[in-house]
Amino acid sequence: MNSKTYENISCVPTFACSEYASKQKDYAVLIPIINEGKRIHAELTRAKSANIAGVADIIICDGGSTDGCTDEETLKALDVNTLLVKAGAGKQGAQLRMGFWFAKERGYKGIITIDGNNKDSIEDIPKFIEKLEEGYDLVQGSRFIKGGQAINTPLFRLLSVKLIHAPVISLTARHRFTDTTNAYRAYSASYLFDERVSIFRDVFVSYELLAYLSVRATQLGFKACEIPVTRAYPKGEKPPTKISFFRGNWNLMKILIKNLFGAYN
Repeated sequence: MNSKTYENISCVPTFACSEYASKQKDYAVLIPIINEGKRIHAELTRAKSANIAGVADIIICDGGSTDGCTDEETLKALDVNTLLVKAGAGKQGAQLRMGFWFAKERGYKGIITIDGNNKDSIEDIPKFIEKLEEGYDLVQGSRFIKGGQAINTPLFRLLSVKLIHAPVISLTARHRFTDTTNAYRAYSASYLFDERVSIFRDVFVSYELLAYLSVRATQLGFKACEIPVTRAYPKGEKPPTKISFFRGNWNLMKILIKNLFGAYN
């Protein structure tokens, strides 16, 4: 195992890197987590059953978990290629910047992102890779198009996506998207690391980067599409989310409006 700490990289948080294996594939799966407990292990177990490591390197982007979910032997047994642990400031946006920088250094052709709370159909990763191979630069997973499944989606979340988030993102992108809060998506390296996109900026702290990357592709003439996926919330349990009802959703609205007026361009 190769362990190293990266620091003093412009607009990339300080992070520790534990490489359990070298680069194996042309594509990487980035999974941002923090204290996901058994959920991330369940997700990785599904990935192992579907042989996802046979088509893409699995890279965990940890925000500083303290619940034992990043135990080295467990991750290695579940086919994780690399564990990145953020030490610097920031939330999801900082975790993704960390992961994107590492992926760029390794020279991947494309990158898939997926939440680590076991809600998404990680078995569908080969379908994202197929679209990247066809020449698409942004491939958005959607539970709301033909073939997709939305299971036990909380009513407030369903209405928010359909009536507010998706219409605003579609207007900003000048392209119709249906499932815009969904972080299950793929990016080509050509899009992600284009100098006009400029993802390595400290303004991307929490959910700003996902909103920005949803719209910048089609604004710049890159090819985008949606593919059907499944997103299932656990029945009878509190929905696994890091977004608080009032403050979190208000912050999301502010990001949406700023994005609409080009604040992150």
